[in-house]
Amino acid sequence: MEDLRREVEGLREQLVSWRRDFHRHPEIAFQEKRTSEVIRQFLEGLGLPVEACAGNGLKAVVEGLPGGLPVALRADMDALPVTEAGDAEYKSQNPGAAHACGHDGHMAILMGAAQVLAARRDRFRGRVVLLFQPAEEKFPGGAQQMVAEGALEGVQAVFGLHLWQGLPTGTVGTARGAMMAQPDVFSIEVAGRGGHGSMPHQTVDPILTAAHIVTAVQSIVSRSCDPLKPLVVSFGSIHGGTVDNVIPGEVKLVGTVRTFDDAVQALAERRLMEIVLEVSSAFGATAEVEYRRGYPPLVNDPAMADFAAGVAAKLFGSSAVRTIEPGMGGEDFAYFTRAVPRALVFFGSGDRTEHPHHHAAFDLDEDALAPATELMASLALEYLARPIPHA
Repeated sequence: MEDLRREVEGLREQLVSWRRDFHRHPEIAFQEKRTSEVIRQFLEGLGLPVEACAGNGLKAVVEGLPGGLPVALRADMDALPVTEAGDAEYKSQNPGAAHACGHDGHMAILMGAAQVLAARRDRFRGRVVLLFQPAEEKFPGGAQQMVAEGALEGVQAVFGLHLWQGLPTGTVGTARGAMMAQPDVFSIEVAGRGGHGSMPHQTVDPILTAAHIVTAVQSIVSRSCDPLKPLVVSFGSIHGGTVDNVIPGEVKLVGTVRTFDDAVQALAERRLMEIVLEVSSAFGATAEVEYRRGYPPLVNDPAMADFAAGVAAKLFGSSAVRTIEPGMGGEDFAYFTRAVPRALVFFGSGDRTEHPHHHAAFDLDEDALAPATELMASLALEYLARPIPHA
């Protein structure tokens, strides 16, 4: 589709401008008001009907000729509660918020796809539903609410694209089946009896107890779980005490559990509870555990993953398409994948950047924006061009 490529190439500077505008004005989960308004004005300027969905989210429709199979394209909108490092000209102007995962690029890509699709709506059959989704980074997320509010009503397939620092710019990665894990969260409060650090025998030390909990919990992966089934248990924060010579009365710990398997998830939750309570008891302390199940695992429909890989190969050559191994990150696109046939693809943007996703100095290679836009638009057009199956 050489004409489509020329149209997208003509948008290269605009894509960068959109992306940098969003990057300068990041808004964290459930607070994407300015972001939503900018996108709404743009979509309405294309003559598209737009409606709010899931709070700050938006649903727009590019209506083609009668017939065809309705398809949806999704981009996430929210930034992270991170203070950006570095001195880029487009650095965040909102203290404590930064687009450190690429969502600014995702929005620019879907806006570009909207523009080229709207310009050719008299040249394809069916309709394309554009979903700008809020709150991907914070549970319970926005995808589940968008589905509940009917964002996918009548849609036959949905595609998402995530710019990916771990792939060279311009390459495309996807998986047939499980692609990203279910990210659960737990918090632990260990209560002991505080006292002077010089007289530990008069205390019940929650710091010592917490240290043993951290060590013992790692046995869930090494000794309780089938080694052929992926599982991650990680602590991300431990807080207790204020000064060097006082043993505190309590310690708080938080962490995450990642897996693809419901049975492994249940095992990890059960063993975490048992280990925390038993280790605490052994040291004379008490503990409370809160375990919160997060997004479901993101599982691509194999046929849709193959379709997406085929479209990418047609655009960029088979050498640019890779089958990737599942990763333990989480994505609430999983709720879309449970609703209709679906696929998420990773689009490489790793050239010219050294910091991973969620790092305060994360950036992306803006040369990825134009080809990623071409891929998103092509996924919709190629899907709509498929023969309609007879009942």
